[in-house]
Amino acid sequence: MSDSPSVPPLPDQPAAEAARAAAAPAPGAAPTYDPAADPDDTGVPRSLGDDPAAVGRGFFSALFDLSFRTFITRRLASVFYLVGLIAIAIGFIVYLVNGIVGAVSLLWINVGAGVTGIIATLIIVPLVSFIAIIALRFIIEAVVALIAIAENTERTAQHTRR
Repeated sequence: MSDSPSVPPLPDQPAAEAARAAAAPAPGAAPTYDPAADPDDTGVPRSLGDDPAAVGRGFFSALFDLSFRTFITRRLASVFYLVGLIAIAIGFIVYLVNGIVGAVSLLWINVGAGVTGIIATLIIVPLVSFIAIIALRFIIEAVVALIAIAENTERTAQHTRR
């Protein structure tokens, strides 16, 4: 046995050359997937192009599709989120104003209860509203992820049929 440590063998080619060879497509090979060339499919058929009227027809045909083969949830997720945020904001304002007005009216009867009511309103209403926004976002993201899984599964099944 020798006293020198064993040295691993050198590779056949330098790393830069191997990276260039890996990046270059092999002749006759299928092109690799490029996410920039294929953005997230929102359910709008690509054959429609940039014709807004055609996109509208696609939406309404999907809306009244009784077989549920086309999903509209991903297209409407931002609308649902906006409507939910507006509802939470309205609830925030209503509960904040009612809590403060109720607590101020208690000040004439019991000062301690009135001050406690104001402090509790100023802490609890924003906290509950913040949790409601998180829950709304979580639910919408979960539904959109489920729809994306269903669409991707359907696409995979179509590509594996022979």
